[in-house]
Amino acid sequence: MSSSTTITKIETFRVPPRWLFLRVETSDGLVGWGEPVLEGRAATVEAAVHELAPQVMGSDASRIEDTWQRLTRSGFYRHGPVLNSAVAGFDQALWDIAGKRLGVPVHELLGGAVRDRVRTYSWVGGDDPAGVREHIQARLDQGFTAVKMNASGVLRHIDSPAAIADVVDRAHAARETLGDSGDFALDFHGRVSPAMAHRLLPLLEELMPMWVEEPVVPELSAEHLPRLVQRSSIPIATGERAFSRWDFKPLLEAGIAVAQPDISHAGGISETRRIAAMAETYGAGLAPHCPLGPIALASCLQVDLASPNTVIQESSLGIHYNEGWDLLDYLADTSPFTVRDGHIDRLTGPGLGVEIDEAEVRKAAAHGHDWATPTWNHTDGSLAEW
Repeated sequence: MSSSTTITKIETFRVPPRWLFLRVETSDGLVGWGEPVLEGRAATVEAAVHELAPQVMGSDASRIEDTWQRLTRSGFYRHGPVLNSAVAGFDQALWDIAGKRLGVPVHELLGGAVRDRVRTYSWVGGDDPAGVREHIQARLDQGFTAVKMNASGVLRHIDSPAAIADVVDRAHAARETLGDSGDFALDFHGRVSPAMAHRLLPLLEELMPMWVEEPVVPELSAEHLPRLVQRSSIPIATGERAFSRWDFKPLLEAGIAVAQPDISHAGGISETRRIAAMAETYGAGLAPHCPLGPIALASCLQVDLASPNTVIQESSLGIHYNEGWDLLDYLADTSPFTVRDGHIDRLTGPGLGVEIDEAEVRKAAAHGHDWATPTWNHTDGSLAEW
């Protein structure tokens, strides 16, 4: 093993609005960046990163797969959101180092680009969606041709005709604003019970959303996803709460149209690439979940560029969680993420293809964050799905 590839330093930075960055340095001065974060559990994942760090320190940075295997399999208890998010950060950083060492973008190490640009979308409407027309128009003005929005706020297990009408009316507003050439996705966010999902999907079919996302909570997917897929022409997308290829297998067998692994939750570039290939064998598209920061987005784009079944890429630009800080704030050069005609051009820089402004990261980490998942309640006081 060449000492020039030895990992010598590992640092974490909890930065606003709700992200965690990882800096990995080698003995010859190369630096790789990762984004090992689980929204609302940044401190927990940060602890997991440092718990895993002794297995990484002193190892050969070029042995990416060996490191992934050791971090995921050397412990008796494996996988899950916290561990796989911590592993994801190391994996992203090591791919970044590998690309920088060879002077090529990561997608060239994954077999080369299969496309010249990646279609992307951003969010509108907020957690409890409102102002859909105005927000969509603002996205169109920014160069996007597709958006995603929450279908609703709090919904009861079986809600009223008025609540159903609100969901359908928002979808109508989206379609009217976008016209037939634009796309919108509806995120049910697991807020919708199976009974309500069966009611809503037929009412939305004529509006032809790009997909309906997470129509039921993950723990009900095995029972209900196959039925929803069979009974609706609307493509079903899911996967942000699936953390490995083993988690995705039953979802793909259920017939989902779009797999949505989160590259910062599902083991990084290495595992997301494998999930993409597995999805291809089921005829499913890839649309990585990424309401996160610039390192996660750059990592997603590298996989998107090398995956034949990529459909579109999520971006957090202007998302409602980014209060005071946004996607571009930690980049020394924002041009790699420029949106033109609804697309981001192929990243050509070495490694992940973006340059992190380290001084800004260190400055922001002094502020830190304690972002927590919102807690919602029904009108009777019982807990509601957020």
